[in-house]
Amino acid sequence: MKIPFIDLRAAYHELCDEMDKAYERVMNSGMYIFGSEVEEFEHEFARFCGARHCVGTSNGLDSLHLILKAYDIGEGDEVIVPANTYIATWLAVSHAGATPVPVEPDVKTCNIDPEQAAAAVTQRTRAIIPVHLYGLPADMEPINEIADKHGLKIIEDAAQAHGASYKGQRAGGLSDAAGFSFYPGKNLGAFGDGGAVVTNDDDLAEKVKLLRNYGSSRKYYNEVKGFNTRLDSLQAAFLRVRLKYLDTWNERRRKTAGIYHKELSDLPGLILPVIPLETIPVWHQFVVRHEKRDDLQQAMEQQGIGTLIHYPVPPHLSEAYISHDLKKGDFPVTEMLADTVLSLPIGPHLDKQSQDFVVSVIRDYLS
Repeated sequence: MKIPFIDLRAAYHELCDEMDKAYERVMNSGMYIFGSEVEEFEHEFARFCGARHCVGTSNGLDSLHLILKAYDIGEGDEVIVPANTYIATWLAVSHAGATPVPVEPDVKTCNIDPEQAAAAVTQRTRAIIPVHLYGLPADMEPINEIADKHGLKIIEDAAQAHGASYKGQRAGGLSDAAGFSFYPGKNLGAFGDGGAVVTNDDDLAEKVKLLRNYGSSRKYYNEVKGFNTRLDSLQAAFLRVRLKYLDTWNERRRKTAGIYHKELSDLPGLILPVIPLETIPVWHQFVVRHEKRDDLQQAMEQQGIGTLIHYPVPPHLSEAYISHDLKKGDFPVTEMLADTVLSLPIGPHLDKQSQDFVVSVIRDYLS
């Protein structure tokens, strides 16, 4: 069998009639930037997240960057970030002019450790950006308590957590503001780049609307030095279609995760992801750990099974942050994860036969 890590075409094939109608609707409208499609998607996604506002943007990185800029977080400020995350979380802070301050994850969840985040707060700290890594919500209650104690902003990096929930509240409504990505491989993915800021903060939403559009609320009248980072009408129309199916497709991922947990839990040396109480993950990735990860990956690839490593190079060891005087050994938990994690196929269009084959290959290799 040939099992790709994720089949991006499958989403279109399942929804092609609705997608084609959305395409024709936009193309015939003549409105390709902003317009009703963007406005309707923003309203629908805000409601989905249980928040008052959604502001469409070009991508997830820009979403986080705009939130920081709107909160006037910049030069001289520190923002606490996970050491174990995709580099975009750090880049948003750097592009805002602030300094990312990394802290280690909880080894069980791979998400930011609230206790270490609390210990990293200084007089210069302005915000914390917890990442809901792999679609599992971070432990937000103690993180929000840190914010209340020190007067900090909490900004969710929810790029992998569309529909995930923590203590009954969906990601996007767990903090001051959240940045989402609609990169095609996300649980709610566009057919190109896209992103959004979700918030209950009325003032922040208005500032982000200004910043995303050259600092202008009226054409040619610019109130602040803004950016060009807008969600286009066509991607908004596609996202409106896919949003209707997001809960259903997330449930498909949960069923696959359930099969993996049931069938792989007894294998020696294989560490499976955990699900903390009162969290409902959406399994953007199903990430296992094994000391001989590379050998396992090679064995699966030889059988035609696609896998990925999220992420092989932690931000603190990337060339992009070489000037920050960070070195190997500074974040041992993060580095251990980078050396041992492996993401298995878990897309919403992974059929039962493929799931069973993934299980059988792993069992045969590790038993």
